[in-house]
Amino acid sequence: MQKTHEHITVLLHEAVDGLDVKPDGIYIDGTFGRGGHSRLILEKLGPVGRLIAIDRDPQAAQSAAELQKEMSGEKQFEFYHQNFASIVPLLEQKGLLGMVDGVLLDLGVSSPQLDQADRGFSFLKEGPLDMRMDTSKGISAAEWLAVAEVEEMKRVLKEYGEEKFALRIARAIAEYRQEKTITTTTELAKIVDQACPVKDKHKHPATRSFQAIRIFINDELGELNTTLAVTPQILAKGGRLSVISFHSLEDRIVKRFIRRKSQGDVLPKGLPVMDSELNKEFKAIGKAIKASKSEVNQNPRSRSAVLRLAEKL
Repeated sequence: MQKTHEHITVLLHEAVDGLDVKPDGIYIDGTFGRGGHSRLILEKLGPVGRLIAIDRDPQAAQSAAELQKEMSGEKQFEFYHQNFASIVPLLEQKGLLGMVDGVLLDLGVSSPQLDQADRGFSFLKEGPLDMRMDTSKGISAAEWLAVAEVEEMKRVLKEYGEEKFALRIARAIAEYRQEKTITTTTELAKIVDQACPVKDKHKHPATRSFQAIRIFINDELGELNTTLAVTPQILAKGGRLSVISFHSLEDRIVKRFIRRKSQGDVLPKGLPVMDSELNKEFKAIGKAIKASKSEVNQNPRSRSAVLRLAEKL
């Protein structure tokens, strides 16, 4: 198998080790990206082991096709271009629902997506203001910004970007588009920059706004909630869940999900109920894991990554 790849996969070994891969197990990479985690999982699988990979990015499908060709039938590897939230019907069709030994999710955008100007994710490179994970569906960021009300833009910037100057930025966008349609990433970045009265020395003024709009356009948090909700159906007893988050909104959802599923039913105090009767579905595995100093030095984008692990009871 080829060992070197342009894309540096964050928390590669930690996330895959957390799955405790069995050679004959069934695993799902719910965010294939450029295949870093999938490659390592395949290396650990034996001839009867199985990996199902999913991603809504059309370019991920190209990377998956290359990996399938590389494997040449050596391992059981399948790729599907779809949202992970729609995995249940696929597994039902295959007779694998409730039989999966591990699910891995690497949230957010990948380095190649950020580095490609034509995807519209980066405020540092000029390109069309798109931001869609799946460019064949939904509306682009430019299309949304052309029609969104000031209050809606403010809500998105504040809720998904935790942007304290959300109202100023929303008003600046509305004022700018009266004269000209916003079509490029650098246009939007400049509008945001000029609207922010106070600058962070270590962060570009457009960072939070781009994050917020991207999350909204792709319904990333909604997808995450839906995905986590179906994992108890997907996993077999002892199956592992391994999730890498890149910002506090994602991590908060994952942390609360694992905590809630580990605590089981919430009942009034004093009821004579045994711990085994609380319908606990998961147990947390260890504490949150972050990238090491050496990994952050090699790949600065890993500095905000948080890995959480859980096991199906």
